Amino acid sequence: MQHLIPILTTGLSALAAGVVLNGWLSRETVELGVRNAEEEGSQAEAVAEAAERETDLAGCFKAFPDVPHGSFAGQWQGFRGALRDNVARDAGEIFTEWPEGGPEVLWEAAVGDGHAMPAVAGGCLYLLDYDEARGGDMLVCLNADTGAMRWEHLYAVKTKRNHGISRTVAATDGDAVVTLGPQCHALCLSATNGAYRWGIDMAARYGTKVPLWYTGQCPLIENGVAVLVPAGTNVLMCGIDVNTGETVFETPNAHGIGMSHASVMPMTVDGVRQYVYAGLGGIVGVATNGEALWHTAAFAPSVVAPSPVPLDGGRFMMVAGYGFGGAMFRVSRNASGAWQAEVLYKTDKKRFACEQQSPIFHDGLLYTVLPSDGGGDRQQLVCMTPEGERLWASGKDDLFGLGPFVVTADGLMFLLNDAGTLTLARVNRDGYRRLARHALMDSNGRDAWGPMVLLNGRLFLRDSTRLFCLKVGK
Repeated sequence: MQHLIPILTTGLSALAAGVVLNGWLSRETVELGVRNAEEEGSQAEAVAEAAERETDLAGCFKAFPDVPHGSFAGQWQGFRGALRDNVARDAGEIFTEWPEGGPEVLWEAAVGDGHAMPAVAGGCLYLLDYDEARGGDMLVCLNADTGAMRWEHLYAVKTKRNHGISRTVAATDGDAVVTLGPQCHALCLSATNGAYRWGIDMAARYGTKVPLWYTGQCPLIENGVAVLVPAGTNVLMCGIDVNTGETVFETPNAHGIGMSHASVMPMTVDGVRQYVYAGLGGIVGVATNGEALWHTAAFAPSVVAPSPVPLDGGRFMMVAGYGFGGAMFRVSRNASGAWQAEVLYKTDKKRFACEQQSPIFHDGLLYTVLPSDGGGDRQQLVCMTPEGERLWASGKDDLFGLGPFVVTADGLMFLLNDAGTLTLARVNRDGYRRLARHALMDSNGRDAWGPMVLLNGRLFLRDSTRLFCLKVGK
């Protein structure tokens, strides 16, 4: 009889699993094994073969067939929009005056503790969340009109709260959606029906070390390739085909760069497209074929959350918090044709810096919110020329903490403070002029840090546990 107990237990478990799975949609699955090495081998193979995989990224899928995709038009491909510059070129006609109750709230949805924000395409929102009750990362597809869930994909992974859990923005090209989970798990699904395509445990495959406050890096999709920065034992950056999961390129980690909370930013210099990444140990530039172009350790703080901000003329601005300030770089070729990144000037924490958000370069000017140690102008929005001249600060009546900000093509800026108070302002060389302010969350919002999404008269924003859709324009 004792021999029958394990058999009966196994059978009952299988039966229960079958009942639960019966309601889920069937979908294509891909085996999560290590890819076969080519003749020269993969730099990641040795690490991957030695690692024990514990997370099944194929996970569990559930659909809600009665919820269609929304009619909301437009696309916000991921972190900071189409050009990753946080300029909302398809914002629509924005209302510059608000009623007493503030902008109309079209819908509100409860979300897991964190700061992750959605990508938008085809009337859908794609949001990486964390379900503490079930213990797993969850990629959800929501109807953009109503916030109702269309489908969910969950894989089990234990993660404790650490100033939130999920904090990355999904990426989509309308066909695929790619996410990076708190514990460095990359996932790719079909954007149309949620079918599983591939998943990568970057700690297992590449030897990635999970950052201090979990993964903050937002994935990038370009020309059908997901660009990721494992910053692992051997591989710094990699490109993964979003359809097949095959490796397109791997860049050696020659300088031992560690994963920060920053994201990859594309820029073109001298006709060459390159990916710029600010990691722990310096900043690197990598060509789209994976060739390492340049590295600089001239700006290497121990904590990096903001991402590089490309300007014209091969320049980019880099900032950090915790006393580090900022630096303006120029990428160029030297006399021998080798790539280099030189520092043009540095700024201290009181002039131009940011602890968490990435600055915005718009209409020839740079904007940022100073950190809490930024002196007399701390937590204010400040404006600076690319040459390093500080023009103005928003003033002590307009403080924004660690909150996000996004600007329209014609210079209207939305800013959110930590407690969920929303401000609309006109910004340009002449100064800062507040147009409207509303305590959206009755000053009870908590850690409202997720980067806002502004598209076709709709503003999507969140605090640590609530996602909102506001009507801010026509």
